[in-house]
Amino acid sequence: MEVQVTRRRTSRLSLRITKKGEVHVSAPYGTPERTVREFVDKHTDWIQRAVARTLASEQTRRDFFARLPLATRAQRQEAERRLDGLVRPMIDRYATLMGVRPQFLYYRATRSRWGLCHTGRCAICLSLYLLLLPQWCIEHTVVHEMCHLLVPNHGPRFHALMDRYFPRWREARAETRRVSRMEAED
Repeated sequence: MEVQVTRRRTSRLSLRITKKGEVHVSAPYGTPERTVREFVDKHTDWIQRAVARTLASEQTRRDFFARLPLATRAQRQEAERRLDGLVRPMIDRYATLMGVRPQFLYYRATRSRWGLCHTGRCAICLSLYLLLLPQWCIEHTVVHEMCHLLVPNHGPRFHALMDRYFPRWREARAETRRVSRMEAED
């Protein structure tokens, strides 16, 4: 097993498994190589389990996103059309309720975020992969980003707006995480 060792200002040895399943060790400056090897050897069983779990989780994630084909321009345009058909009525509804409307709405094939709000430009970007979620989870994302047009952070005022306009937001967030990880229902 290959281990990447990084020397840094830290008080102890620590292990981390990356999303690619790589093993990274952080070690204090001056720690002998033998001490680092012993530390890794002592944690070999944990490392093997953690690498297997991480790789399985990443494969599940890749499988989830692969369910929406976006390889060709036509596939992407079709996904944008479908998502826009779902999102526009939601924006119209909540714009009336909230008194705020994005000036720009666009879509990207982002896997790290479901939505993004640019408060200065009054713009909302939504992930095309929202199409893989239930409609009420898409609505949660739309309301979340529209609340950011009013409050740019995740502080108490933001959560009060979410509670007001989408009271089931915590449930929707949990469902989005469950579905995107393809976890079994309890």
